[in-house]
Amino acid sequence: MSWTEAKDYFKKNDIALLPVGSNEQHGPQNPLGTDHLIAKAVAEETAKRAGVLCLQVIPFGVSSHHKQFWGTIFISPKTFKSYVKEVCLSLNYYGVRKIVVVNGHGGNRCALMEMARELREKGVFVSIFQWWSVVNKLLPNLFELEERGHAAAEETSVNLALHPQIVGMNRAVDEEPRKHSVQTEGMTLPLDTVDYTSSGVFGKSTTASAEKGKKIFEATVNELVKHVNLLKETKIEDLISKSKV
Repeated sequence: MSWTEAKDYFKKNDIALLPVGSNEQHGPQNPLGTDHLIAKAVAEETAKRAGVLCLQVIPFGVSSHHKQFWGTIFISPKTFKSYVKEVCLSLNYYGVRKIVVVNGHGGNRCALMEMARELREKGVFVSIFQWWSVVNKLLPNLFELEERGHAAAEETSVNLALHPQIVGMNRAVDEEPRKHSVQTEGMTLPLDTVDYTSSGVFGKSTTASAEKGKKIFEATVNELVKHVNLLKETKIEDLISKSKV
C-alpha cells in the first residue's frame, strides 16, 4: 500500500491483523522461521478472504528457552510486549480499534495477554489467535499425542504444506522428551528446551505430511475468518472494558 491507499482503508475500517512469531529452532528438519512463516501465511490468507488489512509480520519473539540451539533469536518479554503494543497504538492513531494478533509462537502468549489487557483499558480491543488450538479442537483425530509437540509432525506438516522447499524431511527425527529428575505433578520448572530434548523435537516428526498440513491450514483460516467477521459486526462499546457496577 501507498500512504494514500492506507488512508482510504483506515477511513472505512477499524480492524487489522498483525502476525507475530519467533525465530527459533524447530528440529533439524524445519526452518528457524517456522513460527513467523506460519503466522504470516495464516494472517495473509485470512485478510484476503475477510477483506481486511494485514500488517507485516513481526518475526522475533520470546524464545530464550531455545537459546542453546544455534540461530535462535530471543527477545525479552518486556521488550516484545512494548514493541507490539506500540505497533498497535500506531494503528489506533489511524482509527483502528480492533486488532487480531495472529500468534505463531506459544512463548509470546503471556506478554501478548498482558498487552491486550492494557490496551483494552485504552479503548483498543486486541484478540490473540493461535493456530494449534484450532487443530486440537477441530481436528482432534488428525494426529496422535506424540505428533503434536514442538517441531513434531503437526507443525512440520504445516511447513510441508506452505513451503516444502525449505523442509528437510531426510533430517526428521523422533525423540521422546526427557522428564527432569525433580519433576512432580503440578510442578512448573524454569527449564529450557535442551533439558528435554537434544534434537529440539518433542515427539514424533517423521510422520508429517503436506496433505495433513493443508487440512490444518484450511481449518485454521476458516476459523480465523469467522472471528474477524464477528469482530466486524460487533460494536467497540461491547468489546472494551466495562465501567464499575
